[in-house]
This record gives sequence, structure tokens and C-alpha cells, in this order.
Amino acid sequence: MSEDGPPLPAAAFYEPLDQDRFTSTTATAGPWSPGFQHAGPVSALVGRAFERHDPSPGTRVARVTVEILGPVPVAPLRAVVRTVRPGRRVSLLEGELLGEDGPIVRATAWRIAAAPGRLESTDHSPPPPPLPTTSRPIDRWPGMHADGYLAAMEWRPVEGSFNRPGPGAVWARARVPLVAGEADSPLVRALTLADSASGIGSQLDLAKWLIINTDLTVALHRDPVGEWIFMRARINADPGGSALAEARLADSSGGFGRALQTLLVDGLPAG
Repeated sequence: MSEDGPPLPAAAFYEPLDQDRFTSTTATAGPWSPGFQHAGPVSALVGRAFERHDPSPGTRVARVTVEILGPVPVAPLRAVVRTVRPGRRVSLLEGELLGEDGPIVRATAWRIAAAPGRLESTDHSPPPPPLPTTSRPIDRWPGMHADGYLAAMEWRPVEGSFNRPGPGAVWARARVPLVAGEADSPLVRALTLADSASGIGSQLDLAKWLIINTDLTVALHRDPVGEWIFMRARINADPGGSALAEARLADSSGGFGRALQTLLVDGLPAG
């Protein structure tokens, strides 16, 4: 993990309490409040639980959808997973993150058999730009909390920024592991970043608009390679409707997946 950048808020996003319970550290805090988590670590924690549930050699988690039932406090969480549809080649998993008062996050995942090695690779995404040689602090907006998740990630912007209208593109990696004492899996690395699509690609002024994603879907046609992940993101929004953030995910070898977020857009409260 990287030592570059601002002071680390914590040594990991989560500290394990036992097999399925975790303490949420200050590194999980999102940009809106130091008391509530960014959905990136939250999604990665449930993704980690999916990977560890009744593991089946020769299969992989290909799609994760996370439903965010409400603000996730920076507090202890318990991860539970069950198999909804068992199968040798295809299985559907369902998971929850539980807080003090019950479920805060619900999620599903499709775990499918890995494709044969003789399959020819096809990827229609344009190649990502080169990784910039230097990192850059995230541009702030009024009231932004930058000392949690945003500081726990290393950002190398290519286009746009968090406080200027998008679309945008960035290379990024986590500076700390998801769970203390563990190496992050490729799925965990992808999920830790993917929820940032609405910030990276926002064409809405975050100082004027409240933007809340109700969900996150990440579909991966292969596992990412290496620490650094490239994201190119954009938002589509309409009056009388809602907004949709979409992102292409890539690594140094090319594209490997997509992320989608359904977004509530509303005016910020007065004062």
C-alpha cells in the first residue's frame, strides 16, 4: 500500500472483531460527513463476504449489486451471506451488512464458472491513458470532509476533478487494505473505487446539489490486475427524472468491467 499523499486516517478501512464483525475506522468516512461511510469500502466489505462464502474452486464473482438502505454510520458492522440459488456453474448469493439497528446494506452477487482458458479475449473499450507519474490531492468543495476515504485513496486525475463539471477520468488505488492484516483481492480493489463514479464523473456542482446514490452495480468480465485501477465516469441527469452515473473500469492491460449508480438529485438544504 502507498505512503504517498496526505496523512493516513487509519491503517485500514476496517478492523476485524471476529469472523464476520468489523470495526469501521475513520478511513471509511465519506466526503459528506465524518460520521457516515463512503459506499466504496462498504461495497468492498460485502464483496469480500461474497468471495469467502462457501468458496467453489474454478468460479468467480462476476457481478455485485449493492442496495444502500440508508446512511452507513462509522460504527461496527456484521456481514452475513447466504446462497439463494446454488449451482455448480452459476450461483446467486445474497448478503447484508448489519448495524446496531438491523440491515443497512443489502446486496446480491452472481458467482459463475470461469470461462475456459482457450476463449479468445474481446474488449471493445479504448485503451486507458498512461498512469500519471504524480498524485494530486482531491479538489475540495465547501463543507467537504477530505480526511476519511478520500485521504485513504491515492488519486492521479487524468481529466476533470471532483469539484469541476465532468465527465472525468482518474487512476486510483487504496493506500490502506480493506481489512487490517489482509491483502485485498481484485474484486475488493474494484469495489473500493467503483462507488466514486458519481464524484469523478459528476457534471453537477456538488456545492449546489445533493447527490445520493441508492445503489451500485459492478460487473466484471475479468478480474483487474495490479493495484492501480483506471475509471472513466460520467453522469446523465434530467429535470423531473433522476441521474445515472456510469463508469468504465480498466487496468494497465485494458478494460475489465463497468459500474452503474442510480442517483437522487435534490437541492441542498438551506443554511
